[in-house]
Amino acid sequence: MNMQQISEFYRVRPGYWFRPKMFGYGAVPVTWQGWAMTIGLVLAAAMIGNLAQHTTTMYAALLLPLSVGFLVVCWKKTDGGWGWRWGADS
Repeated sequence: MNMQQISEFYRVRPGYWFRPKMFGYGAVPVTWQGWAMTIGLVLAAAMIGNLAQHTTTMYAALLLPLSVGFLVVCWKKTDGGWGWRWGADS
């Protein structure tokens, strides 16, 4: 698969921010909105970890709703269904 085919595979229709992964299960961000959400999740998780002060229960209680919310938005904004893929033709 050449770079043009890979680039074409990761294009999305307007209104979608993520594309199903080429290999495996899940999605990858392909627009600035998707990347902003992903980076925002990482930053929020780091801030929660800092505020929780190494209390695992507090960290989990704050991070779980954030992660579930991120996954729901990611699932709704993925151009194509989530499922196992093994290459561009899957």
